[in-house]
Amino acid sequence: MRENDVILQTVSKIAVFIILTFGVYLFLAGHHHPGGGFIGGLTLSSAFVLLYLSFDVETVNAGIPLDYRKLAATGVLISVCTGMGSLLFGSAFLSQTFAYFNLPLFGKTELATVVLFEAGVALGVIGVVVTIITSISGEV
Repeated sequence: MRENDVILQTVSKIAVFIILTFGVYLFLAGHHHPGGGFIGGLTLSSAFVLLYLSFDVETVNAGIPLDYRKLAATGVLISVCTGMGSLLFGSAFLSQTFAYFNLPLFGKTELATVVLFEAGVALGVIGVVVTIITSISGEV
């Protein structure tokens, strides 16, 4: 029987929003400042774990219908394909490149291939961490 955790659930909803915002910031800041895919993925996965701790598994899975094992595999595949992409252009494995583009809302913006690699790392970390936590809890 589950207790009525109204305060925990209400505070968790606010905290999850703050944690997700901070995780996205860490991910995006990682190219030029401390952060990146790994720490951004850990921060984002902590928001999902907080949801699992605050609500029951069925409620979270109904609201966020993700298979975290497939998410981890997709993230690793994206990272490996990004590394292999540089081989197609005659560069070393995991070489990155960047260019400047004039985007309508942002103006002159640097776009780099390392962002794709970091996105794969972030997805892999989220998938692995949430899978491990839910497996330990025995609720899956």
